[in-house]
Amino acid sequence: MTDNPVTAIKAQAQMHHAYLLGLQLMISTRKGPDVMEEWMFRLFRRQHLDKFLSSFEKLGLSHEPDAVACAKYHVLSNAIGGVPVEYMAESDKKAWVRFRYPRWMYHGATICGVPVGVSRGFLRGWYAHNGVSLKNPRLGYVCVSEDMTGEFGFCGYFKEYDHDLSDEERLQFAKGELPPPYNPDDQPAPPASEWNGERLEKANRNYAMDYIRNGLNELADVIGRQETQELASLAARLIGLQYYPETAATIGATDGTVQQAADYLMTMMTGMGDGITPLPGNSNLEAGFEQTGLRIIRGLEGAERDLLLACWKELWLGTIRSHRTMMTLEMQQINEEKIVWTVKEIHDQQ
Repeated sequence: MTDNPVTAIKAQAQMHHAYLLGLQLMISTRKGPDVMEEWMFRLFRRQHLDKFLSSFEKLGLSHEPDAVACAKYHVLSNAIGGVPVEYMAESDKKAWVRFRYPRWMYHGATICGVPVGVSRGFLRGWYAHNGVSLKNPRLGYVCVSEDMTGEFGFCGYFKEYDHDLSDEERLQFAKGELPPPYNPDDQPAPPASEWNGERLEKANRNYAMDYIRNGLNELADVIGRQETQELASLAARLIGLQYYPETAATIGATDGTVQQAADYLMTMMTGMGDGITPLPGNSNLEAGFEQTGLRIIRGLEGAERDLLLACWKELWLGTIRSHRTMMTLEMQQINEEKIVWTVKEIHDQQ
């Protein structure tokens, strides 16, 4: 098993990214495109309100013209999360962004399984709201190409008009327009002195994790808590089953005994930045540990915290059920800061 903390952080990013994609496919196939669009709208509006202005300041964009600043913001914030985006400015009042492939949001074949309403939802939820957040009623976003329509990828521009925009005008479509030529010398980049490899990996992990933290509770507002828990728990368990081998390879885990399964989980949870303490008295049929800190539910309260934790535990149950040896996983929440995990070998179907 690796003792390099960066690999565990990377593995957590893999797992939560996959969970987001799996949940999108689950909701698309079970609930349809209208629910997907409304869910994405709510999720990205929440992400926007949580992060846009605070990150805007941190990225040093406050003194740029609004259209340019917004375009640079999406390049910088996505780059920190591991998402390739390019920037091209025509003027102080018109600046382009183009997302490159493979698309993080629909990585792999997922892009063929989500409806176009997904992008429409995040365009309305985030991009169309930039002008509102910046208190510039003339700033809007124009989309010229989308992902699921098979053009040249998600692309468009922020534009400051010469008149105040209505709610409907803040997001417009102008299919057929092409961006200016790409210039590598114009691309903004986060300061290398502040963003070393480990910090970038943590940002990538948090980027994926925050979509789950916010996404589950926004989905509950659309389809209800009970159905959200059912579908999100099933998606979590399937992703755990499917992605155990990949994450195990990342951290150097072994598919073997109960103790080796617990070692996998302990190493993975160090990738959350949480405290891990092995429990004494383990046997060949059982192994456990305490996890403290609980980054996944940090800052959440009440029903939001409970829903997230109920679904999240299924992710790790899936990884344990993916082992060759028949095992199960139990989770006991001690308090808001501590849970106890116990891996058990099983011989009867549960």
